[in-house]
This record gives sequence, structure tokens and C-alpha cells, in this order.
Amino acid sequence: MYVPSSKSRAAFKSLEITVQAVVPCPVRKQTWLRWFSGWLGLLGYETAELTLRLTSDDEIQALNRQFRSLDEVTDVLSFPAEPDLSTGGGFPPYLGDIVISVPEATRQSAKFGHSIDVELCWLAVHGLLHLLGWDHPDDDRWLQMVMKQADLLKGVNVDYDWTRVYSSILD
Repeated sequence: MYVPSSKSRAAFKSLEITVQAVVPCPVRKQTWLRWFSGWLGLLGYETAELTLRLTSDDEIQALNRQFRSLDEVTDVLSFPAEPDLSTGGGFPPYLGDIVISVPEATRQSAKFGHSIDVELCWLAVHGLLHLLGWDHPDDDRWLQMVMKQADLLKGVNVDYDWTRVYSSILD
């Protein structure tokens, strides 16, 4: 995974985020900007650009089928940008694309007993970590990623009790 600096928190200067809402979404663009700027600052970034697409079950299923060979609805997909070879292989300011199924997020928020805003926030930070090289191929890495997500949500003042949500998995 890419780590931009040894600082624990950078002074975040610039975020370019394109929000494409294909379906209605309760979270406003200003909230997305605040969340992503906060997370990227906490992760040591000063500038970044990304695209967030809020879409339907049909579209995310088609993307999941095309890129992961899984013909099913999923909650979030991430498509990291390639390293910018023109800068000697450095990490590009454009991080990539995050796609979230708003209907799936709505179902999950009801299942887990929290608001749709909280679920969308959780899925967005999960997608962001994937753009930055995080993955969860095994239980240990999954737990590390979930704990990092929880820390990042806390960093932008979003309350999410992941231990309650994932209690059946932790047992």
C-alpha cells in the first residue's frame, strides 16, 4: 500500500472530487468533500483527485460481472488509477474511481441498524483504502482494514460501531 509521508496528519490542501449521482443520494457533495479531505489528511496526503459514482444495483452488478467475473450486486467497487510513469513512477494525484450501490447501502444500513449516511460513509472510506492499496485477502488483513476504516470515520466525527456490526464474524 502507498504511504505518502511519515507525518501522521498532513495539512490537506486540495481535493478534486467528481460526484456522479446516478440515483438519488442523501449525502450532499459538501459532506463528501469534508469526509474525503479529512480521511486523506489523516492518511498524510496534501492533494488528491478521485471520482465517486453513486449508482444502482443493475450498474454495480454489471461492473462486478465485467471486472471481477462475479454476476452479483455488491456494495462498493474501487478502480485504482495507474501510477504516473511520467513522474518516475510516483503515485498520481488522481487516485481512481469508487462506485457505490446506493440501494445496497440502504439495505445494509437497515440490516445493521444505522443511518444510510453512516453506511455510505463506511463504504466510501472502504473504497478509498482500496484505491490506496489496502486489501483484505485474509482475516488478519480484513481486521486491520476494518479497524483503519473505523479510525478514519472517527477522525471525521462519524460514529460507527464496527464491533457490533461484525460481531458474528468476530466470534
